[in-house]
Amino acid sequence: MTEPSAHPPSLHGRLSLVLTALIAVMMAISALVWMRETRNAIHEEVEAATRVAEQWLNVLIPETLADGPEARERLMNHLAAVGRIRANSLEIFDADGARLYVSPASPYKAGRFAPSLFDRWVAPELAPRNLAAGDLRIVLTPDTSRAVLDAWDNLSAALGWALALLLVIWLATRFAIDRALAPVADIHSALERGASGQFDLRLPEYSTRELALLARSYNRLADSLDQSLAENARLEQDQALAHAVQQRLELERRAIARELHDELGQGITAVRAIAGAIIQRSTDQPGLNGSAQAILAMTSQMQEGVRTILQRLRTDTASERLRLEEAIHSYCELWARHHGDIDIRCLIEPLDESVSDTLGLTILRMVQESLTNVVRHAHATRVEVRLALRGGEIEVEIIDNGCGLGENPAPDRFGLIGMRERVAELHGQFELSRPPQGGLSVRARLPRPTVCEQSEHPGHSGQG
Repeated sequence: MTEPSAHPPSLHGRLSLVLTALIAVMMAISALVWMRETRNAIHEEVEAATRVAEQWLNVLIPETLADGPEARERLMNHLAAVGRIRANSLEIFDADGARLYVSPASPYKAGRFAPSLFDRWVAPELAPRNLAAGDLRIVLTPDTSRAVLDAWDNLSAALGWALALLLVIWLATRFAIDRALAPVADIHSALERGASGQFDLRLPEYSTRELALLARSYNRLADSLDQSLAENARLEQDQALAHAVQQRLELERRAIARELHDELGQGITAVRAIAGAIIQRSTDQPGLNGSAQAILAMTSQMQEGVRTILQRLRTDTASERLRLEEAIHSYCELWARHHGDIDIRCLIEPLDESVSDTLGLTILRMVQESLTNVVRHAHATRVEVRLALRGGEIEVEIIDNGCGLGENPAPDRFGLIGMRERVAELHGQFELSRPPQGGLSVRARLPRPTVCEQSEHPGHSGQG
């Protein structure tokens, strides 16, 4: 992977470089066009001067040669008197090729010439004219050096002005770019503060559209992050408060558990001892003996209830789980011993894993409440307790063959209300129905909570 440059080029430098390169390309193109036009202009100018000189010589030579023996001398004197012909060099050669005369150099910008490279680019190629004058040969050679030198001087002046203009444009562009990019420093400062967790700085509305959009986006981001930081701070405070409250509740739960164990537990144990003594001493009194046995059975249920409450108060929901199948089996066996006149069947399928105490206690309370209602209200002779796993949900159902709820169930059946509320708290489904054979079916379908949900919904005890 290529590592980023330690000092990448700035946007200012890139813009200046691009603008300078663009102007340079435009100047180069303009120079090429100008040189082509200049070459054409020099060609037309020198060609026109050469044609005029050629026509003049074509008139002068016949007229001079017509004067007789002195014609040659007169022609030489006449051409020497004329001197240099504009934009041309005039040479006279005899029959043997010896040069007899050459016109003087042009005094215009004497001694100066354009650079050879520029001369090759701009100077057109023009052929010399050869004219016969008796035994003399006159050569008229087009001379573009002065025109090329004028073009070079013009180009030099234009380049000077162009460089001055380029400098002015560069300075103006730099000033404009500096002004346009001045807000970038503010944006960088705001982002630096944001990187350190401070989002109190807001950017103004810039006149440049792109920077204005960037400023609005940053301000929205800063508002959102500032709000999130405030919410996180409140959340941390709430969590600290919740932790303190939880610790206080744990202390209260342990204190209550100790009080229940020490006070109520000892009282129940004492009542059980008294009931046991009465049973031993009243074997000849059936009525008293039966009442004592009933008291002993009720204290057993009370002990079991207190044990369940203590287990819940002492249970750490993060580490301990209630084995639901065993708890329901145990309760059904205890219930069957105390209510032998009612046939009870427990159809419990394994759930493959333990459930949370909240879910387990909800189902256990539902079984306890339903069986208590069977004894109190149903006048049933048979009852079934079913527990199974159906499509990822735990289904519990208690079915009896009693009288059911009747046409108008009493509105103060708080046990049913409590069961419905418990199931609703765990987002389950609760329903009462009448089986085909009569009686009442109490059924609930409860979703198995995930690990993070297992300790969120504490159960509520309620007996009807």
